[in-house]
Amino acid sequence: MSVDIFNNFYQNKKILLTGHTGFKGSWLAIWLKGLGADVYGYALEPTSSEDNFVVCAIDKKINHKIGNILDKKELFNYFAEVKPDIVFHLAAQALVLESYENPSYNFEVNIQGTINVLEAIRQTNSVKSAIMVTSDKCYDNKEWIWGYRENEAFGGKDPYSASKGACEIVIQSYIHSFFQKENSCNVASVRAGNVIGGGDWAKDRIIPDFFRALAKNESLKIRNPHATRPWQFVLEPLRGYMLLAQKLFLEGKKYQGGWNFGPDLENAQNVKTLIENIISNTKKGSLEITENHQAPHEATFLHLDITKANHYLGWKPLLNFEKTIEFVVNTYQTKENFWENRILQIENYTKSPPTPEGGANADNKL
Repeated sequence: MSVDIFNNFYQNKKILLTGHTGFKGSWLAIWLKGLGADVYGYALEPTSSEDNFVVCAIDKKINHKIGNILDKKELFNYFAEVKPDIVFHLAAQALVLESYENPSYNFEVNIQGTINVLEAIRQTNSVKSAIMVTSDKCYDNKEWIWGYRENEAFGGKDPYSASKGACEIVIQSYIHSFFQKENSCNVASVRAGNVIGGGDWAKDRIIPDFFRALAKNESLKIRNPHATRPWQFVLEPLRGYMLLAQKLFLEGKKYQGGWNFGPDLENAQNVKTLIENIISNTKKGSLEITENHQAPHEATFLHLDITKANHYLGWKPLLNFEKTIEFVVNTYQTKENFWENRILQIENYTKSPPTPEGGANADNKL
């Protein structure tokens, strides 16, 4: 990769990703491999032939293993076999509406699965830093206009949000109980906004639904047009996760704990505005508003305060709302040479805007 904002840190590092067949996990696998990392993935099968993992043939590029994080024996054996330097845990049940349909599975995967990964890390002495990915929905959402800070209370009215709040409590407990000792793994949890970009074809997500409707020459039906979300292109939080993993590895305990990697407030737009901007960019498609007041509860507004990441990591979003839409549309419009195009898209993302002041080598003190 021609652009390495991490100063060769990931070159030859042994990285284990859980959930590498998913949307964010597949993009992270591509980025890390492009930086010369030795990438190992552990996850369930991808859910469709259009998924980023499949079209990019990631199974041919990295060390790929199908496995369930609920299978403790298999998970622990894989950690013991790989002996990773760094772990990124992204495997999860990631859909709000799915959590209503199967709440027991949602809680089991998100909470017990997280515990299993933390236990695997505890038992693997090679792991120096670990990033545990949760969600902005981990916070007890009061739907106020200011951003949630890392010390805000956890909660959740729907099963998905509740499971993510519970995950955060579990992770913080493990940090304080098991990862304070010298030479133990350095662990952090990370929360992002509504992450969007090409290769995401999950059901009941607004942008995949738009491009599915577009392929059928149909209008996109919007059930909740006024719901406001903090939209961010997929590479934005991944850059934050990778910066933090680097800091944890090199500088240790002072970077443990929770971190927000959300977009600027400008990117918190309602669903109707989002789709109208995508239609304007693509010059294709249409929308139809069909509000459903009987639909399961979904929060109408949630925003993250990113002061901590900006101050201590030198991280801030590189893309405004307009550029976010451009990157999203560009990645969805890729039709061939997916791996090569993803690498190019990562390079364009990292070199087009200026790197935030301080960048990967910021020397701020916690």
